Amino acid sequence: MSGYDDLVARATADPAVVGLILSGSRARGTAGPDSDHDVFVVVRERDGRWVTSLTPSLDAAVMTVDELADVSDRWARYAYRGAVVLLDRLDGRIAALVAAQATLAPAEADAFVREQLDGYINFVYRAAKSRRDGHDDLARLDETEAGPWLLWTLFALHGRVRPYNKYLRWELSRYPLPAPWTAERLIAEPASAWFTDIERLARARGFGDVIDGWEDLGMLRSRSSPGPAPATPGGSQPR
Repeated sequence: MSGYDDLVARATADPAVVGLILSGSRARGTAGPDSDHDVFVVVRERDGRWVTSLTPSLDAAVMTVDELADVSDRWARYAYRGAVVLLDRLDGRIAALVAAQATLAPAEADAFVREQLDGYINFVYRAAKSRRDGHDDLARLDETEAGPWLLWTLFALHGRVRPYNKYLRWELSRYPLPAPWTAERLIAEPASAWFTDIERLARARGFGDVIDGWEDLGMLRSRSSPGPAPATPGGSQPR
């Protein structure tokens, strides 16, 4: 019996375990010959009988129900996207908490967009200024930093958590976004190339005020993909 099979058998036989969740490539159907099993073991309380264990073939992370319900660690949330609930002794609550981790509630999405959109514009703006001043090497650094902010903004605008880079192709093949948001383009094109598309989408979703807090948007649009950009009202503040 493999370590994974043994874990599932022990957890199923122990009433102290109320949930068992398979995550990672094994759950998403992308496992390769060297892929391990990523499992969350949800217990009623920590009593020392179940402890987190990491081996080359099995990562078993132990948590309580309250810890599973905590969505404050945004980076950990994508671990639950596509996860498979193997055991749920709480009449569907484990499955509901997994779903809550893997998606954004409207209030969460609003807060994420406002924070991440502002950060994305910040780095694209810095990259544009570096290029203007002849510092292409520094502009490339800012472009690199803009990438994560772009992805968080894009997925939050659609009520979704940002996928890990490893799963970007899987995410967008399984759960596509409307054109032009394809994995191949997001991977191939620099973050600044998406400014006009992000601006259009953000304004349509009611986040124009975040964009209008910036000056010199024309400089950003000139570096972006072709297409008409919305007019920018006056009164913007420099950064």
